[in-house]
Amino acid sequence: MSYQHEYQASIDHPQAFWKKQADKIQWFKEPSQILAKDANGIDRWFVDGELNTAYLALDYHVLNGRGDQVALIYDSPVTGSKRTYTYSELTEAVARTAGMLAAQGVEQGDRVIVYMPMIPEAAIAMLACARIGAVHSVVFGGFAPHELAVRIDDAEPKVIMTASCGIEVDRVIEYKPILDAAIDLAAHKVGCCLIYQRDTKTCDLTSGRDLDWAETLRHAQPADCATVKATDPLYVLYTSGTTGKPKGVVRDNGGHAVAMKYSMEVVYDMQVGDVFWAASDVGWVVGHSYIVYAPLIAGCTTVFYEGKPVRTPDAGSFWRVCEEYGVKGLFAAPTAFRAIRKEDPDCALAKKYDLSKLKTVFMAGERLDPPTYDWVIEHIQRPVVDHWWQTETGWAIAGNHMGLEPTAVKAGSVTRPSPGYNVQILDSKGKPVGRNEQGSIAIKLPLPPGCLPTIWGNHDRFVAGYLGTYDGYYITGDGGYLDDDNYLFVLGRTDDIINVAGHRLSTGEMEEVVAGHSAVAECAVIGRHSDLKGEEPLGLVLLKDGVDVDEDTLRQELVQRVRDQIGAVASFRDAVIVQRLPKTRSGKILRKVLRNIANNEEYQTPSTIDDPACLGEIEQTLSSKGLR
Repeated sequence: MSYQHEYQASIDHPQAFWKKQADKIQWFKEPSQILAKDANGIDRWFVDGELNTAYLALDYHVLNGRGDQVALIYDSPVTGSKRTYTYSELTEAVARTAGMLAAQGVEQGDRVIVYMPMIPEAAIAMLACARIGAVHSVVFGGFAPHELAVRIDDAEPKVIMTASCGIEVDRVIEYKPILDAAIDLAAHKVGCCLIYQRDTKTCDLTSGRDLDWAETLRHAQPADCATVKATDPLYVLYTSGTTGKPKGVVRDNGGHAVAMKYSMEVVYDMQVGDVFWAASDVGWVVGHSYIVYAPLIAGCTTVFYEGKPVRTPDAGSFWRVCEEYGVKGLFAAPTAFRAIRKEDPDCALAKKYDLSKLKTVFMAGERLDPPTYDWVIEHIQRPVVDHWWQTETGWAIAGNHMGLEPTAVKAGSVTRPSPGYNVQILDSKGKPVGRNEQGSIAIKLPLPPGCLPTIWGNHDRFVAGYLGTYDGYYITGDGGYLDDDNYLFVLGRTDDIINVAGHRLSTGEMEEVVAGHSAVAECAVIGRHSDLKGEEPLGLVLLKDGVDVDEDTLRQELVQRVRDQIGAVASFRDAVIVQRLPKTRSGKILRKVLRNIANNEEYQTPSTIDDPACLGEIEQTLSSKGLR
């Protein structure tokens, strides 16, 4: 079927379109109401349907004769261990873990926080919650006590499931002291903590509260799948909020299951038995959607990787995993490939491995700059799909749909909107703008299945943050434009637009130009206050390994590149070489903090930062050059 036919059907006849997709999953009770408003006036999908997400991901495949197929591959270069689970083995492990939770009094609708490293037990914990209808909230392993405490108070879990430690390359992070401090800080008191003891580093248990995971599991009885409503919550995932208080994005069971099944087929071109690897973490939405739920619902084999793209042990790690397990689809953030490119500029390590089964490389999570896109294309010689989505949507708003009708790529574009997403570009008054005109990227309601229906415990915040700006639209918070071919160009968060002497300019566009220099591995362009022009751009540049270049010469070359490709109107005059760029643990550059530093503004060190020390280095570098 052609993309255009599929997309148009989803926009013109959404209920008929999504009923057809819903028919492809196994319901306990098939929905007769495909779309209806809830008590808050929010569109909800499959409202009278009943199902169980863990059943779809596991039991369904066993009952259909695929119990011996490998469901999950665990590969941990940081511990030197590997393990595979068949669908039968994973179903049994999840059923017993669900029984362990039930024995601690966890019932349908109760919340369970999962604070885990990238080990199979993290996925098992999530699926076990889904099995009994509990609501899991995964918190990235290693988050500081305050951040964990905030999430404990918001989700009010009955149980916390955690491990004794996590491992970051060659550094062991003890989870127990973090957990203890968080529980002390939190007003909500958790009755039980299930602790998985890792051989790398065990911990002491707190009497009367903590239980040894393995020991408790030995005495547990397997639990059956609960029947839940399509609109019942499957999980709450916290994402950073502008107020400093994290937002608990709610995902329901029914719409999510349908969207996961559909997206694996249409976006990723994955069929039963294919091997899919999302090189992310279960603490992020990518891990929820495409490490755990979507691959298993689709009957694929998913790779669970406890390692990094570099240093575990080298920049050939990704290619080794692809060869060893016959990965068909690889999904990672652009920052992962920039890290590989920085350490192995000629991609020589990829030549050591047989990548014949790798068909497509998918990237998301941040802007894919054309130099990184071109580098992967040149050296891996596979289609690269830049697709765009959010924690809030749970799956791709736009992309090059490999299971429908892959089309020509345009550098810098995330290609075309996904079926179900009626993407519009709006001006400051909420009116649609013309083709090739920049504006705010919005999605006309109703949102497709799988998107958030609310914020946990704070529906007013959901309405104010996403629906209240323009009537009838979900606002993404990103700016961009649609071209004459309906290709979407995402230019970055709307606060990444700077105003230079009255001209609104995208820092993302400038980053593309700067990153195209042969010496540059990665960069960030931010806006600095200017008495004359309001704002002026500043480039922070990270060099490729082994590159030796005079900083003033490089600055002049970068200034000329921006002038040649964007124009003098950009007023790009300053570029500084830095040793590191501040990033979140998921690899996103913390541009807002960089702006604060450059403008001598107060800032809070984000809880999500990977390396806080680099902020001081940036301050010192800019101060020494008179740029703050």
